[in-house]
Amino acid sequence: MKALLSKSPGGPETLVLEDVPSPEPGDTDVVLDVKAVGVNYPDVLMIQDMYQFKPERPFSPGGEISGTIKAVGKDVTKYKVGDRVVGSIGWGGMAEEAVVDQARVRPFPESMSYEEAAALLMTYGTSYYALKDRGNCKPGESLLVLGAAGGVGLAAVELGKAMGMEVIAAASSQEKVDLAMEKGAAKGFVYDRGPLDRDQQKTLSNKIKELGGGGVDVIYDGVGGDYAEPALRAMNWDGRFLVIGFPAGIPKMPLNLTLLKSCNIVGVFWGAAVARDPEANEANIKELFEMYEAGKIKPHVSNTYPLSEGAAAISELMNRKAKGKVVVTV
Repeated sequence: MKALLSKSPGGPETLVLEDVPSPEPGDTDVVLDVKAVGVNYPDVLMIQDMYQFKPERPFSPGGEISGTIKAVGKDVTKYKVGDRVVGSIGWGGMAEEAVVDQARVRPFPESMSYEEAAALLMTYGTSYYALKDRGNCKPGESLLVLGAAGGVGLAAVELGKAMGMEVIAAASSQEKVDLAMEKGAAKGFVYDRGPLDRDQQKTLSNKIKELGGGGVDVIYDGVGGDYAEPALRAMNWDGRFLVIGFPAGIPKMPLNLTLLKSCNIVGVFWGAAVARDPEANEANIKELFEMYEAGKIKPHVSNTYPLSEGAAAISELMNRKAKGKVVVTV
């Protein structure tokens, strides 16, 4: 079978497509004929050795996959050959076949395509965990989404709307803001591309306050960098600042602002949360599938690439050009 491999640390240009042996299932594993692979920001970091987890090389990027089961281990009881499943596997997805423990795959709705299934778990799982479990979001609250047209950002927009919140979408172009508005944001604005000077940061903070009627209750920050502090300055009393990721750099926050506003800065690490409390995650995924079938959420796949062009898919995400989700098809 063919697999896209990271053999040394570096950017997408270091990835190579090679023939490798087909995997054999362990006792509790299933082997998937991979149909689609969701591309996520951890893929960008992992191939550069910049992520929390560092797989042994060579490895294939791609942490969420959908496909059909080709083979099962002798102790697999939940699935059979031919079942359609989606899996969250960390890495190893950008290949024609992938081996996964049965505990890490699940069936998905018949109405959902392979591409949509591969675009749902990590982005919507992260954003739902952020808003529901870490942000304790409530109907009627205001939600600012920074980076509102990316994979997790667009999911946060949809989920915020589904949860009864007033969503303000912020992104780097009008085209991206328009997409977020189509997905449920009540208001939106374009922010300057960083780095931001102090005047630009003040303008950003004032714009958030203006659209939020004085401030916002919850901030979903998938951008970081120079955008984080001005957003925090626009937070309401008892607000929650959700730390999602740092494509614009890791910010340094003045903690006196948390005292003055009696607000919380809350970390969101969905992958670790899944490992620590798999039952809670299963309940969340079940609710996400129900929202999909009710028409409240729908993964936006903005671009697809064949496996041979998987490096270009990762580059699109790394260069912050993606709108919604980028998917590699196999």
